[in-house]
Amino acid sequence: MTTTFPRSSPSALGIDARGVDALVDALERTPGVEPHGLVLLRHGQVAAQGWWAPYGPDRVHLLYSLSKSFTAAAVGIAVREGLVDLDATALSYFPELDADVTDDRSRRIRVRDLLAMASGHREETIDRAEALDPANTVRGFLLLPPDEEPGSVFAYNQPCTYTLAAIVRRVSGGSLVEYLRPRLLDPLGIDDLAWRRDDTGAELGFSGCYAQTSAIAALGQLYLQRGVWDGERILDEDWVAAATSTQVENPGEENPDWSQGYGFQFWMARHGFRGDGAYGQFCVVLPEHDVVLAMTGQSLDMQAVLDAVWQHLLPAVDGTTDTGADAALAARLAALGLPAVVGGPLTGTADLGPLAHDDAGWRLTLDVDGGTLSVPVGEGEWAVEGPLAASGAVAADGRTVLVDVRFVETPHLLHVRVDRSTGDTATAWETVPLHDGPLTLRRPTD
Repeated sequence: MTTTFPRSSPSALGIDARGVDALVDALERTPGVEPHGLVLLRHGQVAAQGWWAPYGPDRVHLLYSLSKSFTAAAVGIAVREGLVDLDATALSYFPELDADVTDDRSRRIRVRDLLAMASGHREETIDRAEALDPANTVRGFLLLPPDEEPGSVFAYNQPCTYTLAAIVRRVSGGSLVEYLRPRLLDPLGIDDLAWRRDDTGAELGFSGCYAQTSAIAALGQLYLQRGVWDGERILDEDWVAAATSTQVENPGEENPDWSQGYGFQFWMARHGFRGDGAYGQFCVVLPEHDVVLAMTGQSLDMQAVLDAVWQHLLPAVDGTTDTGADAALAARLAALGLPAVVGGPLTGTADLGPLAHDDAGWRLTLDVDGGTLSVPVGEGEWAVEGPLAASGAVAADGRTVLVDVRFVETPHLLHVRVDRSTGDTATAWETVPLHDGPLTLRRPTD
């Protein structure tokens, strides 16, 4: 069944709804921030939740690096089951690579070093690892000698998490999702979660997880409850303590909420700890307040998102409550939506370029990546079909048709501009997808 937390109200849970309303204001008005979904829990109950149409509660969302926290949970479960030893070397799980990996530091990288992004490399290695061995990222990674002793230096490094996922697959004999399904996903009521795979058929681990906002909240709640769910222990308490405390210092990170230390695939923050992913995917856990905040979005300024949380939500917890504000907030959250494209009506425009009109309305059809992308285009609204939504209008100058296409299982938005006189078409991403193209920006099917 889908994760369903008990519904309550902000005031019943000791939260001032006006603070949540101010947070929503900030998310909608801050440059570089675009919210898609929000679930706020306190004491394991929903204080507030909302989604900005065309996004919704039943939609999965690409989590990017927030995927890492789900991968780490799989490792934690494997540790509990005695399948993985934190102090074992990464190489010990891939004995077929023993003769290839000769560097002493590479041979000393432990599982706990991978979890803490402390492999000893000073910088990201994904491109170099894949170049060294395009068919085996783990091998390419272990062939790159660390710059420092493993465990001594922090560097955000995708192959660390890729290798963790590979270890779970190796010790379990199945895929990462297959391992998580009976041990984490089913107990937490997460019935829709999928993972992007690479060309070898392996889940990326460090990215590519698609899940609903409620699944993010459930993972955060599990860690808030120190690994126990409905009386069943899923993660050992000492694992949770280690995962959510500083394992390696990272004072060199630029933003204040990224320089507070790193745990096991969780960031420490000025308040609590969190998992996060590119463009504004967040699982914020505030143990001192018994609060979990799950958010999805398309935000370039992720520090601004957290700044808004600290400025508006934190003072609202255990603040003065107002039941009248509860009702106003609930009404607002039920009516959230991202603005449609603004401009003149498409009516009167002849079919041109990728745009065509029939009795059903306007449709945009683009040839991309060797295939076809087709979506209905709404006027003054988002027309939704499958994992796509689009809205269009004529620009103020009258010379261009503006169409925005949202890939609503991801953060991403594609701007399409069609010249009304020639049909010439230009496209530009609002945020550039990190590992997919227009035809694959959707929930994986297997």
